[in-house]
This record gives sequence, structure tokens and C-alpha cells, in this order.
Amino acid sequence: MITSDLRQAIVEAAERIRPVVTRPPLQRSNRLSKRYGANLLLKREDLQEVRSFKIRGAYNKMAALSAPERERGVVCASAGNHAQGVAFACAALGIRATIFMPEITPTQKIDRVKHFGGDFVDVRLVGDSYDDSSQAAGAYCAEKSAVFVHPFDDLLTIAGQGTIGRELAEEVGAELDVVVAGIGGGGLISGVAAALKAVKPAVRVIGAEPTGSPSMHESIRQGRVVTLDRVDTFVDGAAVKRVGDLTFDICRRLLERVVLVPEGKVCTTVIELYQNEGIIAEPAGALAVAALDEIADEIRGRTVVCILSGGNNDILRYPEIMERSLVHQGRKHYFIVEFAQKPGQLRQFVDRALGPTDDIVRFEYMKKTNKERGAALVGIELKSRADLEPLLRRMAEIQLNCRPLESEELLYEYLI
Repeated sequence: MITSDLRQAIVEAAERIRPVVTRPPLQRSNRLSKRYGANLLLKREDLQEVRSFKIRGAYNKMAALSAPERERGVVCASAGNHAQGVAFACAALGIRATIFMPEITPTQKIDRVKHFGGDFVDVRLVGDSYDDSSQAAGAYCAEKSAVFVHPFDDLLTIAGQGTIGRELAEEVGAELDVVVAGIGGGGLISGVAAALKAVKPAVRVIGAEPTGSPSMHESIRQGRVVTLDRVDTFVDGAAVKRVGDLTFDICRRLLERVVLVPEGKVCTTVIELYQNEGIIAEPAGALAVAALDEIADEIRGRTVVCILSGGNNDILRYPEIMERSLVHQGRKHYFIVEFAQKPGQLRQFVDRALGPTDDIVRFEYMKKTNKERGAALVGIELKSRADLEPLLRRMAEIQLNCRPLESEELLYEYLI
């Protein structure tokens, strides 16, 4: 049975990775504990050398290679964090690697891969998603007869990630009730669940996926591994069209359930972690914490661990993270507003439509001399979601011709 083999592999992995992997702190969050009425602990995998848990699985897999396998070199595909783990292991073990990454990978992650791997790695950017890069990597690996280091669907990779579960069992012990972890391909949560269930079968392991890439959620729902037609790549570390066969088999048997988290909620969580705890989390790294609202009733009064899985966030992404967060909170809205092309129209809008705490944050308008009326794009930021209805009512009272932009519109996608 795969879980018994995996549990033994986790024990062996713990010894194999000991020289390079630190045991990050298990940090209690007073803010989250108070909010959810629980004892909320954060497993800080963002504090690893490569700022994510991926170093565990990558190093475990590569350290177990035979001398002839090491000589052939390795190939991997990654949205960023697994690539950094592989690059680190390459430099530590003297193994050469060709690393395939999506073209949309944040520059910060690409630079970090080159930093850790140095002359041992060759980085190639292919496709728009992890799955595109994975196909290219598989073909190249077969052509070169190299060893493929899979980011999640490999027993040794899963075992390396499972050492986190082993540590949690030792650090929290019998008090541990619930563990929440993000899911991309499923390697992290598969290993953690296998390790924990071996010593405490009653522990509840809950997965969290972005709403825009629900590959494990959909696979479990249908009872088979499914391939999504498309994914939202914003939460790049979890944007996987197809989970692994091994990880699916483990997850469908050991997970309590998988919850879906809107990308905007993930963004809000990233901001809150930075503003309150001073934690720099990437979107995929914050998934577990972002899922807490979905399971609030289940965790009240319990000891809960959220695995904060990664902190490789490019500072250039923060404007978009802020934007998505505000939209998710119902505090930012865009309108197409038609103004009569005569003096005083904007003043009337500001004086009579806007509330005292409403703020115009975007205004695009070009006067057209041959028309009586002209349309403007107006972005408005509200203090709270409840301020929207009064704003719409005041617009109607002054008979303003306006149309809210909906999220499925192409122009809205351009703005966000």
C-alpha cells in the first residue's frame, strides 16, 4: 500500500535532508487565534533557505540518486519554488540541471533560481503555465536520457515534503486537531497527511486551492484525475491543470476535504500577514491562512496549524495584489459614466454622487468636440462594501447615465 511505503520513505527523508533543511519555527498568531477562537499556529516554511518547503522534496529526490543518475543530470519543470529547491540541491550535490519554467514566472523567482544554481543550472522559459513547461521538460528529458525531478508526483519528492508532518507531530503532539495546507499538484499535503495520519489518525487535514485552479477539488469530486481546460495563473505556485496520480490517490483517502479560495481573498491575506505579522508571503504560500474563513466553524476551540508554504513574492506584484484585494472586499468599483460635455458636470458628480469617504482613484476622459455627451472610465474606492448601495442610489437620483463594469468583461480584465 502506497501510504505504508511513503511513511517509511518519510523517515528516511528526514535523515537525508537534515544537513540542508532547517526546522522553521511554529509561530502562534495571536491575531488569527482571536479572530477564529482557536489556537492558531503558523508553520513558517517561508523561512527555509529557498523561502519555501520545496527544498525538502527536491533535495531528498536528488540526494537519493545513484552516481550514474547524477552523471546524466536532471531536468525539472516548475512555476518557481521547486526550481529553486532543485537549483540549491544541484549546487550542494554537484549535479547539472535543465530547468523549465513558464514565461509568466515572476522575475524574482527566475533570478533566485540562477542565484542558487549558478553554473550548474540552465533555465529555459516555455509556455504560459506549469503544465506547458512540464510537457517541454518531459520531451527534453527523454531526448537527453536525464532524470526527471517531478515537483509533486514522485514518492521521494512527496516524502521530503512529508517531513513537515513528522515535525508537526513532534512539535504539537496530541493537541494537534487540524492542519491546513495549500494544494498545487498535491505533493505537500500528501506527504503531510501520510506522516500525521500514521501517528494520529484523528487529525483533520484540509486542503486549500485557488478558485481559478481547482484541479484537486475537481478530481476528488469526480473520483478521477481530471485535467482542467484552463487555470487562473495569478496564484502561480498553485496554478496546476492536472494533479499527480500518486497525490490524488493519497488525497482522496486521507484529506478531510479541499476548500476553494477566491484569488482576491488570497491577496487580502497576503496583505494582512505583512501588515500584522510582518510576514512576506507569496499568494500560494498564503493559501492555508486564506482558507480559514471557509472552515471557521470547524476550527473553533481547536489547535490548528496552517502551513505557510512560501515567501517568494516579487515586490512588483504588490500593486496588483492590492487591487485584487480591494475588489474582493467590495471596496473598489469601476464605472463607465456618460457626462454631458458642458462645464460643471464633474463637479456635480463629485458634490452630489460621491459620499464623504468615497474616493476617485481613476478617471479617464477625452473631450469630443462633435458630441453632446462623452463617456468616462471612473474608478471609485470605498471605505467599506456597505457604501456601494448609497453611491448607486445617489447616482440614480441625479439621473447619471452610468454602467458598472462586470468582472467578466474584457475591459475589466484589462484594468485588473
